Amino acid sequence: MNDQQHPYDPYQSQPQIIGYDEYGQPVYQQPQAQQQAPAQYYDPYGGQQQAPAQYYDPYGQQAQQSQQQPAYDPYGQQGYAYPSYDTGQQWAARPQAQPQTDSQAQPQSRTEPVRPAPEAPAAPVAAPPGVPGQRPASERGAPGRPAPSRADDDDREYRTEQFSFIEEPDEDSEDVIDWLKFTESRSERREEARRRGRNRIVALVVVLVLAAVGGVGYLWSAGLLPGTSAPEQKGTAATGPQKRDTIVVHLHDTTNGGTSTALLVENETTRQGTTVLLPNSVVVADAEGSATTLGKSVEDDGSSGTREAIGNLLGAGITGTWRLDTPYLENLVEVVSGIETDTDTDVPAPKDGAEPLVRKGEKQTLNGRAAVAYATYRAPGEADAKQLQRFGQVLYGVLRKISDDPAAATVTIETLQQILDPSLPEKDLGASLAKLAEHAKLGAYKTALLPVEEDGALADGASDSVVKDILGGKVTAPEADGIVRVSLRDGSGKNATEAARIVLANGGYAIVGSTGAPDREKSQVLYGDDARKAAAAEVAKTLGLPAGSVRKGETEGAAAVTVVLGRDYKVLGAP
Repeated sequence: MNDQQHPYDPYQSQPQIIGYDEYGQPVYQQPQAQQQAPAQYYDPYGGQQQAPAQYYDPYGQQAQQSQQQPAYDPYGQQGYAYPSYDTGQQWAARPQAQPQTDSQAQPQSRTEPVRPAPEAPAAPVAAPPGVPGQRPASERGAPGRPAPSRADDDDREYRTEQFSFIEEPDEDSEDVIDWLKFTESRSERREEARRRGRNRIVALVVVLVLAAVGGVGYLWSAGLLPGTSAPEQKGTAATGPQKRDTIVVHLHDTTNGGTSTALLVENETTRQGTTVLLPNSVVVADAEGSATTLGKSVEDDGSSGTREAIGNLLGAGITGTWRLDTPYLENLVEVVSGIETDTDTDVPAPKDGAEPLVRKGEKQTLNGRAAVAYATYRAPGEADAKQLQRFGQVLYGVLRKISDDPAAATVTIETLQQILDPSLPEKDLGASLAKLAEHAKLGAYKTALLPVEEDGALADGASDSVVKDILGGKVTAPEADGIVRVSLRDGSGKNATEAARIVLANGGYAIVGSTGAPDREKSQVLYGDDARKAAAAEVAKTLGLPAGSVRKGETEGAAAVTVVLGRDYKVLGAP
């Protein structure tokens, strides 16, 4: 063995190995140790006694010389000795028993082990110079050697300073632990991120599916899906009764005179809103059961009588009446911040040369004043239905701007400070308008005109398309025997037939025909039967013609009175 500090010298005398300690390490002879009495030990190669040897005592006792004992005989001919490996003591040899005669027999005692006297502790055994870095024998073990007996352990003196526990810190192990913790935490973070990502995706898919299902369900229930609206309404009307809420609206033109009437129908079953426009010429029965026109009934019978007359004619229940004068309509449009509608004509300003109040075009924004002008405008020669349709457009625009919350809609009505009909207080009117507004915002709203013949009777097919499908009623026409039938011939050169017809319808007369005539200066009111002279005078008064225009003459067809218009007839609203 050699290293840099103690190079090996082959010529230098080497220390002699005298034995091995309990850890299997060699024990070298110490020069300063004193020679002890020679001890006999076992020679495995010859069974001869060897030179005295000194044994190393790991517990601080000096080596003792073994007593002279006979050599070990492997075949049982010699005595034997018990060497001590770690306690430093030698058991005495037990001689072999010899056959004895009776005379020689005597009690023999067992040889007890010889325990050496304790001596002073020997100096620590240093490693031989030729073996650098050799640990002390006390720190080395001899695997395979028998452990000392309990008796020996009891005789030894153990001290705590003979033991030491060395804990060598290992920085690399701390680094490894930190790295394992880091990799484990990073893996856990990645797995947690993946799990959260999957949860978010699943939650998003669930929300989208629920939103889609809810939207489709709502559209289906509202009848807005393609192919489901019309069949649902038709099937519902055919299979059972429907729940409807119907109110009548009378627009009173406080500037030019005249009225316009419409029904607002909210069908809760089909979730549909409808405005039904009623011409003033339709024949209804008054409070006494006599035939009259709708326009005349509004002027004479008031809201309650007219509501009953319309209900009896159409066979529908009407819950209330809303009288809407033009100033209140203007305020209502201003409260909802204006309306938007498609206009079909220009509405001129009252003053000549001024800008039109309403321009023709799509999606025109109308304020309160413009909305009133458009709702009441009828150009010269236009039919009554044209003005009614413009009134319907304004109503639809207002419903789209009113809140669909009943409380908020009621507040809007209260803002008008209008005295309402007792049949429809503010709270009920607000609730009805809120339901209609909901349909209007969703596009589930339409406007229909009640078809009427010239004589005021309902046209063919009106009972199916409007009365039955929309109102859920049945037509019950009044007897027209008590109503005066009037025919018109226009010779004014002003195309005044329609204006005169509207005036007569509002006066309660039935128009049974209208034709053109050669221009003439003076107007005439003709009657064929003297019994109709008074009626002819009333017709002239209604049209604003002088009493001298009434004379007996030939009437047309079934008409009791025939009116021939001349240039002296002033068209209502014309300059």
